[in-house]
Amino acid sequence: MKKCLKGRSLSNPAIFNDPDLLAYTDIISSRRLRSIALEEKISRENKGSLCSFADYHKIFGLHFDKDKDLWVFREWAPNAGEIFIVCEKTSWQKNKDFQVKRKDNHVFEKWFPKETFSHGDLFRLKLVWPGGEGDRIPTAATRVVQDSHTLIFNAQVWKPRETYKWKIKKFSPLKESLLIYETHVGMALEEGRIGTYAEFEQYILPKIADAGYNVIQLMAIQEHPYYGSFGYHVANFFAPSSRFGTPEEFKSLIDAAHKRGIRVFMDIIHSHAVNNEVEGIAKFDGTGYQFFHDGPRGHHRQWDSRCFDYSKSYVLKFLLSNLKFWIEEFKIDGYRFDGITSMLFEDHGLGRAFTSYDDYYGNDVDVDALSYLFLANSLVHDINPDFTTIAEDVSGYPGLAAPIPKGGTGFDFRYAMGIADFWIKLLKGFKDDQWHLVTLWHELTTKRKEEKTISYAESHDQALVGDKTLIMHLMGRHIYTAMKKDNESIETDRGVALHKMIRLITIATAGSGYLNFMGNEFGHPEWIDFPTEINNFSFQYARRQWSLKYDKDLYFSCLFEFDKNMIAIVKDSDLFSSPDVNLLCVHEDDKVIAFERKKTIFVFNFHHSKSFADYMFAAPQGKYRMALNSDENRFGGKDRLKRDQIHFTIVDKRSGKGNFLSLYLPTRTAIILKLKR
Repeated sequence: MKKCLKGRSLSNPAIFNDPDLLAYTDIISSRRLRSIALEEKISRENKGSLCSFADYHKIFGLHFDKDKDLWVFREWAPNAGEIFIVCEKTSWQKNKDFQVKRKDNHVFEKWFPKETFSHGDLFRLKLVWPGGEGDRIPTAATRVVQDSHTLIFNAQVWKPRETYKWKIKKFSPLKESLLIYETHVGMALEEGRIGTYAEFEQYILPKIADAGYNVIQLMAIQEHPYYGSFGYHVANFFAPSSRFGTPEEFKSLIDAAHKRGIRVFMDIIHSHAVNNEVEGIAKFDGTGYQFFHDGPRGHHRQWDSRCFDYSKSYVLKFLLSNLKFWIEEFKIDGYRFDGITSMLFEDHGLGRAFTSYDDYYGNDVDVDALSYLFLANSLVHDINPDFTTIAEDVSGYPGLAAPIPKGGTGFDFRYAMGIADFWIKLLKGFKDDQWHLVTLWHELTTKRKEEKTISYAESHDQALVGDKTLIMHLMGRHIYTAMKKDNESIETDRGVALHKMIRLITIATAGSGYLNFMGNEFGHPEWIDFPTEINNFSFQYARRQWSLKYDKDLYFSCLFEFDKNMIAIVKDSDLFSSPDVNLLCVHEDDKVIAFERKKTIFVFNFHHSKSFADYMFAAPQGKYRMALNSDENRFGGKDRLKRDQIHFTIVDKRSGKGNFLSLYLPTRTAIILKLKR
């Protein structure tokens, strides 16, 4: 328990420096104090520590007790009358010798001789409850595999002779700003099949390191029965997906990332659970309310999944233990908490615009879910003060990533999800000569000062079938027919130019970090569609065509080269360490916008046809070197600017006032100028 939180009141009445929130101070304070009181209560009852409470995975499931030289299995199932372990030794039938006996507090327990189970053995549970019975996977199973012929899922005993020996025992990453590469192990190969942890380590990790990103954000790690769910319909919360390989291979991947100085984040899905009963925990003990809300509130109508009841002590124990497990067992460095909007609002935020603060402070907010998120952040930061938590929330709920003393929930960052949505809105609804740059500037830069944000132009959301990537919006069918450099195509010139400019202005205005989805850095030409009955179980669109970015005859290689240089400049400049982004010039008719950040000036000419000679705007006095421009030939441009050109601020001859830069701005070109000392 963090004693510094005990009894602390909101010291600043203008929380979040937002006077419009003053009317909600009492509600914000009451929610915060409620969370603090819950943490203190749990800590008092658990050896004075929230961490001691998070022991579900250590108590439940199958464990080998070295001191007793015995196996022990425990399970929590309040509605169950009987539990049996079924396996080959029982002919997959109920057997009294494998019956797990009920003890206190709805807990079942059974000790077994050492020879009962061996590494690799398959098993599952048979639960009997009033009026029925069913096969189940243990709630704390750490290894779950699917039979390739029967498609049945089973738990698997995992006790290899040699445990994995970490090469990097304690990873201390550089204090760099977050440059996140969002990725999926299974679809990371170019071949039309499911990739593995080992293949990702060998073939994909070097590509990410070469591109300059310092974080990988792994999707779909928690075991999920349906591959096409992208990993968001979790069945087995403590099991790394076996379709990608073994736990040891997953550890090796993380070790290899750490060796390269790359942090490993993973999507953590605590907003809901898959509806499957045999494979998951949906009706584990025969009821729908063991882990979840009873009745309609326990069912997510859009996702067809089950919604956790965060008011229940054992649910908190289950979820908090899950956070602790991945950190301690796999040395995970950070979590992206998925689906927070769904957690916070009883209607899951479906169809709501969230245009008023009243939306956030009404009676429909699940304060139990909010308290859980508070506890989650408190726990992981107690385990590892350098751990990173990121909130994925589309509602804009104030304070998720604000400090706890100011009434916040304690996340380190939140995703600026509205930026990607805004780019799609622009591309769908307006020609680029109609883009309103003041509105664009507002969308890119409007952030709460107390909340660190991570920006992105597109994530996996925009790459899924049903939507389009930026390059697909920009080029349409021409992405398949006109990406050769020797083709003369207006559509290609436009698409390539704007793809670079969109990404650069997004990262240059980002608050505290930036994210890119795997392959989008080089304009991956296709969306993502996992194998299903609809596409005859094809892997055609569940892969990444890396060969395109290495083909020097194609513009894909140019887009990658630009992204790599863009990332390098952001890292070398430590750009995100200075949050202030100062607008220098915006001209709607010229479609020119310029701004300064950390002694670096970014200039964009979005005009579709006009280039400007001697374009002048006020700038901080000094000598500037052109560090990058998107019109370079190696980036697929026309080479209309001189590399490394030096520019001095000058006095405007007409007015005799100020310091101005005078630049040649080719059409659809972005320029980076760095102040020389």
